[in-house]
Amino acid sequence: MMPCPQCGAPADALSCPACGQLRHAARLEDLARQADASAKSGDLAAARDRWREALPLLPRESVQFRTITGRIADLDAQIAAHGKNAWAKRLGKLSPLGVFLWKFKTAMLLFFSKGKLVLLGLTKFSTIASMLLSFGVYWTAWGWKYAAGFVLSIYIHEMGHVSALRRFGIAATAPMFIPGFGALIWQKEAAKNAEQDAIVGLAGPLWGTGAALFCLGAYFLTGAPVWGAIARTGAWINLFNLAPVWFLDGSHAFRALTRRDRAIVAGAALAMWIPTHVGMLLLVAALAGFRCFTADAPERSSNLILTQFLGLLVVLGIVASLTV
Repeated sequence: MMPCPQCGAPADALSCPACGQLRHAARLEDLARQADASAKSGDLAAARDRWREALPLLPRESVQFRTITGRIADLDAQIAAHGKNAWAKRLGKLSPLGVFLWKFKTAMLLFFSKGKLVLLGLTKFSTIASMLLSFGVYWTAWGWKYAAGFVLSIYIHEMGHVSALRRFGIAATAPMFIPGFGALIWQKEAAKNAEQDAIVGLAGPLWGTGAALFCLGAYFLTGAPVWGAIARTGAWINLFNLAPVWFLDGSHAFRALTRRDRAIVAGAALAMWIPTHVGMLLLVAALAGFRCFTADAPERSSNLILTQFLGLLVVLGIVASLTV
C-alpha cells in the first residue's frame, strides 16, 4: 500500500480516502494537456483517445470521471459530424458531373456492357506482351499501383476504337503498347465516310472518359491519391487525343465538322479553360482555331460528332480540374 503523496496516509485506491487527492494526478494533468493540444490542432480523434486513457485513472463516482465521459461523448459527436461533412464535400464535388453523366448515359451503358469485348484484346500475345513491358517501365517510374491503372486506362481507350471498328465491320489489329507513347491499333481498311471515321476516332476518348470517371469516383470514395493521379492522367491523355492534328483522335473527328463546328469547339475549349485552368484545353482550342481555316472542312454538319466532342471537353476538363 503506497502512501498518499499529499497527506502521507496509506492509500491504494484511485483517490486518497483521507484527503481526496487523486493517486494519478500528475498523469491526469499530462493527459489533459495532450488532449487540449490535440483538440486545438484539430485532431479530435487524438484528443478523444487521451481522455479515454484518463478514465481508468479516475474513480467512477468522481465528478472528474463524469466530466471526462461527457467530453468523450462530445468529441465522438464532433468526429461523426466531421466525417459526414467530409463525405458531403466529396460528393458535392461530383455534382457538376451529374448533368454530363446523364447526357453520356448511352455511352456509359455501352462501355459497361462491353465486358467480353474488353477482354478480347487480352487474348492476343502481342497485346499482353507489350502491356507487360509498358507496365514494367511505368512501375519503375511511379510504382505498380499507378502503373496498373495507367496501362488499363490506355487499354480501355484503345478498345473503344476496336468496338467502333467492329460495329462498322472494319478489320483492325489488337492494341499494341509502346512505353512512353501509349498504345495504338492499325485499321486494315479505311472507313467508308467522314462521319464513320469520326465516330471511330471519338470512341477511344469516350471509353477513356468512362475509365477516368471510374477512377475519379474511386478517388472520392476512398481518398487514395493513386486513384486521383490515374483519373487526372487519363483526363489529360484523352484531352491530348482530342487535339485535331496529325493522327490523333480529334483530327479524325474534325473530318466531320464544318468550319462553324470547329469554331464552336475552339470556343468551348477556351471557355472550359477559364474555370478549370487545364492547359491541355488551350492546346485543343488553338489547334481547333487553326483548323477553322484549313481547306478540309466539310459543308454538311454532324450534330452527333459535335455533341460528343463538346461533351468530352467538358467532362474531361472537370475530371482534370477536380483531381489537381
